[in-house]
Amino acid sequence: MFSLFDQDVQQKLKASPAITTTTSGATIPYPFPSPADWRDHWIYFLLVDRFDNPAAPPTPNNYPCYQYQGGNLAGIRQRLAYLKSLGVGAIWISPVLMNPQWFKDYWGGYGMQNFLRIEPRFCSDPVRALADPAYAEAEFRSLVDEAHALGMYVILDIVLNHAGDVFGYKGFGNTAPYANHEYEIAWRDENGNMQNNWTAIEHVSTLTHDQGIWPVELQKNAYFRRQGTSNDNGDFDRMKEFVTDYKNPLNGNHDVRKYLILAYQYLIAALDIDGYRIDTLMYVEPEFARIFGNSMREYALSIGKKNFFTFGEVWKDDDESGIAEFIGRNTSKDGDLVGVDAALDFPLRKRLHAVAKAQISPAILADHMDKRRELLRQIVSSHGDASRYYVTFLDNHDLADRFHNKDYPAQTTIALSCLMTLQGIPCIYYGTERGLENFRNSCRDRENSREALWGQQNAFDINTNEFQLIRDLSGLRAKEPAIRYGRQYFRMCSGDGLHFGYSPFAGGILAFSRILNEQEILVVANTNPVQTTTIFIQVDFNLHVEGSNWEVIFPAGQDGVAKTTTVTTGNSRSVQVRLLPGELLVLKPL
Repeated sequence: MFSLFDQDVQQKLKASPAITTTTSGATIPYPFPSPADWRDHWIYFLLVDRFDNPAAPPTPNNYPCYQYQGGNLAGIRQRLAYLKSLGVGAIWISPVLMNPQWFKDYWGGYGMQNFLRIEPRFCSDPVRALADPAYAEAEFRSLVDEAHALGMYVILDIVLNHAGDVFGYKGFGNTAPYANHEYEIAWRDENGNMQNNWTAIEHVSTLTHDQGIWPVELQKNAYFRRQGTSNDNGDFDRMKEFVTDYKNPLNGNHDVRKYLILAYQYLIAALDIDGYRIDTLMYVEPEFARIFGNSMREYALSIGKKNFFTFGEVWKDDDESGIAEFIGRNTSKDGDLVGVDAALDFPLRKRLHAVAKAQISPAILADHMDKRRELLRQIVSSHGDASRYYVTFLDNHDLADRFHNKDYPAQTTIALSCLMTLQGIPCIYYGTERGLENFRNSCRDRENSREALWGQQNAFDINTNEFQLIRDLSGLRAKEPAIRYGRQYFRMCSGDGLHFGYSPFAGGILAFSRILNEQEILVVANTNPVQTTTIFIQVDFNLHVEGSNWEVIFPAGQDGVAKTTTVTTGNSRSVQVRLLPGELLVLKPL
């Protein structure tokens, strides 16, 4: 299975309907049907190597940085019931495609060497998996099937921008400083050694599956930048960048795009996955992003998956227009292609993180989201539709620290509650439900947020406060359609009921509504860690009459205790709420 045009690949691309029987005894259709709406299914993001190792004892983390720790596919599979009980709707799994086997000091799988094979080190029998790609593929497929049998979807992390460390630079080694010319390179063998006579991979006729780059269609020097490392237009450190805008001089075709599209279409058919998260999407051309998203969507439709989901990493903390380049259909641009379905919401993460920790005023977040609503007018069909275009999150593997701090649990409650009630498709990072926090050892920077969950005592305890919180928020989200689909309005507040505005101070009041049809859900949080506050919060004038009652629907157990009434002042309707330090309430009209 080394070519995109092998009979096995082409047969699976046809994806004829079938019924699959899982090891648990369940039967599921193949291809597995897509969800009607992805907003109904919040996402749990895990790193294969750091989630669970079924063969390892639960010892504390004490490991060398940036190395494989032993988490594998079997570890994920044995925890599917645990994830289901948490309320998980979809599992986002870090990349599982084959990396260079000699490359020991990178944990994540983001440096592919073979775009058609499963990484052997993630399999129960790595030696067999290296020799038998069908065995490795079957093990991942079994994981997907079992997740489907439990009603969960599977999203696979993929890369379009680069491959792994598949060649070195002559005279430099693994990396080279960025230059405005192509360097002379030497491709690597199965042990990672640069072979000085392998300067043009298309002329190497003896490559084995663990040498160079696969499939064979990608074996061409011109498909790689070969200009060294650059943050904007070059290698990612040792990860070698594709030339995704390469045009074949004979016919003008975009060959690299074509072969990557075919490879990832094959994986949809072979693995029956339900979506792709696209790493470093911001580093490929927006045109390619739109073509790729459309190609995945149309292929999935052709085999019976009617809502295959694609979302990308567009790391722009402040540039909303930059994110908009990649998602949806911008009506101001020519062409009829729709881009990827959504983007990771870095702008929201940055501001929600700081508001929940009382570092910036709620007004900063509210003003930014108001500006987003204006920007999206050309992209979405309605204000409520904006929730389909963003995957929201608090932390992930690319950030140096996790959000949670055990000394300030109320901040985690506020942040997670907002995450699960704001517009977007929420994504929660593995270990959040276990209270993993800013881990420190000999590792540095991002390794602080990548500790092995199975290294904790009682790692998969369902009785932690964080587990219960996420499970309850999941239930709230499932129960209230307005939270999943509704329009979103940040609400102004007032101390006297007369003068309203967004809370202008760090540690202030964060308030927003979700409105669907005639139903308004109000979320209000006191981000001040020490001060109790009684505050008026504006609500929709047309939906609520003077004297109408509201009840607390989250947290549970407060019904009948914290009720409030709509009051009218001038042209404003509001509810008066008393909030303890660090308290968040979700209210609904009775």
